[in-house]
Amino acid sequence: MTPLIDVIFLLLLFFMLTSTFSKYGEIELSNATTGGASTEAPQDRAFVQLSEDGLVLNGTPVTLDELTTQVTTGQVLVSLDPNTTAQRLVDLLVLLRGREGLSVLVLE
Repeated sequence: MTPLIDVIFLLLLFFMLTSTFSKYGEIELSNATTGGASTEAPQDRAFVQLSEDGLVLNGTPVTLDELTTQVTTGQVLVSLDPNTTAQRLVDLLVLLRGREGLSVLVLE
């Protein structure tokens, strides 16, 4: 009986030490939707192509730091390469979130 209790305590200790109790953050995503013709003046729009190994802003290759300085207001449309990882998209969205006057749409 004693060896069984020892094994149970060892397993309990193992699972307590190997589990993580971190809280995952949430990022709000909004999909691009179709709309009718608008009579308003066009906003500042930026088209970002996100791939596994690069980032292109309006046809010009940029880095993440350059993107945050060049895009300050308006609307950002993000197009994803099929090989783009979710972490790469999250990195981009974290840099762009929380800016006043900036909306980010992820295209499907």
